[in-house]
Amino acid sequence: MDVWRDARHTDPAPAGVSEAPLSASSRAARRGLVGRIAKHANGTPRRWIPLAVLAPIVLAGCQLPDFGAYKGATSQGQDAFKLWQGFFVAGIVVGGFVLSLIIWAVFRYRRRRHNQDLPRQTQYRHRIEILYTVLPLLVVAGLFTFTVITENEVDAVPRSQVTIDVTAFQWGWQFYYPATGKVVVGQTLQEPQMVMPVNEAVTIHLESADVVHGFYVPAFDFSRYAQPGTVNVFNFNVLHSGVYRGQCTQLCGLYHSLMLFSVKAVSPADFETWVHQTSGHHPSIGQLKAQIHAQGPGA
Repeated sequence: MDVWRDARHTDPAPAGVSEAPLSASSRAARRGLVGRIAKHANGTPRRWIPLAVLAPIVLAGCQLPDFGAYKGATSQGQDAFKLWQGFFVAGIVVGGFVLSLIIWAVFRYRRRRHNQDLPRQTQYRHRIEILYTVLPLLVVAGLFTFTVITENEVDAVPRSQVTIDVTAFQWGWQFYYPATGKVVVGQTLQEPQMVMPVNEAVTIHLESADVVHGFYVPAFDFSRYAQPGTVNVFNFNVLHSGVYRGQCTQLCGLYHSLMLFSVKAVSPADFETWVHQTSGHHPSIGQLKAQIHAQGPGA
């Protein structure tokens, strides 16, 4: 005797009304419905309420990882670093959501031995179609907005008390301080050092004396082309004292790998002392280039 017939004995039909036995599929549907009602009646979804409440509190104490990037030794670099973190987190969320849908579809609609029929086929689901069209547009619009804001902050050039003219050449760098006439020049193995004060805006004028070079300071999260005939202007505001390595990132010739430099950030008082020291005689860029081509690197 099946479950339906048992139920009939406890809840008889009114007199004069005949009952037709249910099919096997109807009985299975009935049992499934009863099971779902009982599940919700037992309060199973309530088990997730503490987790939903505690999860934001626990995660609020976590610190986002750097995802392989520098945290930024300048205010501009920190802006770029935060944008990088935002993009990475957005990618994890979107990728995790898509992967979850794939896994759910694989297991939910996999072929079963006892059921060889195809799943129910539907042509239109307007709400779902609107959802998966609008959500990606919102994500892209959000990332685009934050990118524009960050680019404007990084490219902003407020007035500053310190200006450094940086000239790249094959295969070295010249750092010129027009306010005092201080010049620092180095090529290949000499690795010149550009000195600047901390917690002050410093304006950089970047150009090239020959071919395209790349001005890159990894700790600043910053890279910019040095181009012949074009002066690129940008600002640095170094937050902490220290020495930061730099390099050329554009293949510019035979000794490109030796085109290194460093940036030294010091206190404003130490910077004033250093920049007013006698710089001594420095050969011109033309003389250095002729020397390099004649004798090789390190000459």
